[in-house]
Amino acid sequence: MSTDPSPLFQPFTLGDLVLPNRIVMAPLTRNRAMPGTDAAHALTATYYRQRAAAGLIISEGTQISPQGQGYLQTPGLYSEAQVAGWKQVTDTVHAAGGRMFAQIWHVGRISHASLLNGAAPVAPSAITAKSKTYIAGGFAEVSAPRALEASEIPGVVADYAQAAVNAQKAGFDGIEIHGANGYLVDQFLKDGTNSRTDAYGGSVENRARFGLEVVDAILKVYPKTRLGIRLSPVSPANDAVTSDPAEVFGYFVAELSKRGIAFIHVVEGATGGPRDNVAFDYQALRKSFAGAYIANNGYTRDLAIEAVRDGRADLVAFGRAFIANPDLVERLRRDAPLNELDRTTLYGGTEKGYIDYPALTDAAA
Repeated sequence: MSTDPSPLFQPFTLGDLVLPNRIVMAPLTRNRAMPGTDAAHALTATYYRQRAAAGLIISEGTQISPQGQGYLQTPGLYSEAQVAGWKQVTDTVHAAGGRMFAQIWHVGRISHASLLNGAAPVAPSAITAKSKTYIAGGFAEVSAPRALEASEIPGVVADYAQAAVNAQKAGFDGIEIHGANGYLVDQFLKDGTNSRTDAYGGSVENRARFGLEVVDAILKVYPKTRLGIRLSPVSPANDAVTSDPAEVFGYFVAELSKRGIAFIHVVEGATGGPRDNVAFDYQALRKSFAGAYIANNGYTRDLAIEAVRDGRADLVAFGRAFIANPDLVERLRRDAPLNELDRTTLYGGTEKGYIDYPALTDAAA
């Protein structure tokens, strides 16, 4: 097996950060935060250290507040214990030569009252998602949400900003805002989940307002070179759809470009599903954005090499392949076989299916 000279394996400057390759570890929910505190811990640190050869690691979705949580044992970034837990992780990743951004997350309506002390989830509009979440008893239908009052929205934006402050304290190199997959920012953007008639609903400009306010708030904490956002223009994940994806995401990305943020991380197609579920011009987004374009969803080694070589993407994010292959970068470089993913250990548990997947040297032993 030979080393591949493809640009995928060459360095790339993202903002002001030099990455050793163009392979990104996508954010991956694993539901293994410390019970009681929802803090990262020693196992979390081991898991990410094993994957530190990625050009960039983007952490699993990390809730900005108790209200922002939608799944059992997902980590947060709003308490001292959580900051300390993540500091252990980033110190470990940095010691291994890695770079790590925090993905900060408010799930909006994709939650359950049992995770919110009996309260209803919040959303742009009181429209219940046809979706499930993960609670103490396993997967369950989400609870009916209530619409955020306009007077509450500045507080949610402030929670994003405080999470960014906490991410800085925890040693993260930057921030990715979770603006994809039917969570709160995405819910505001899409007209299937946003039926508001105030300044945050209706027109494309109004639906983009919340997401841009979040970006602007975080830019007061992190420099623009250390901020990106994940988007999923046509993914129906968590029952979030819109009648005008080209218009709303075209406007949103153009506004992001004006702000000079480092990257957009785009889920192409249906999250975890077909890449061609709805016709969409991803290259139009790429051309309208001055920063880096991270492509995601269903990328194989060959497709990733081709996308970077042909200029369709600057970087490519891999998700589940990183779960089963801590040394994914080296395996892709050598075109080596990949470990098989154990789907039964994806969500929750301890070491099994988390830090015990073999690296190439282990597999050969």
